[in-house]
Amino acid sequence: MGIQNTLKALADPTRRDILNLLKKGRLSAGEISDAFPISGAAISRHLSVLKEADLIRDERDGKFIYYELNASVLEEIMLWIKDLSRNETNHAKE
Repeated sequence: MGIQNTLKALADPTRRDILNLLKKGRLSAGEISDAFPISGAAISRHLSVLKEADLIRDERDGKFIYYELNASVLEEIMLWIKDLSRNETNHAKE
């Protein structure tokens, strides 16, 4: 997946809130949905976008699907932003 998909996924405040929930550990779709005043279908769409961006992983356990952060993609984005800001700082000094 490209960085464009990742940044698009991160641009939405609800998706960022979902990622913050998942920092605490793996949650089912129902547990995630319970934390928001929007429909289950809307949460499902947000989870789909996050999954397409490879920011989360899902795993079926019986009749439930559990979601967890994919920290490696987040680390790559943070390194890219840090590198980008380092380059901007170097250009500003020239």
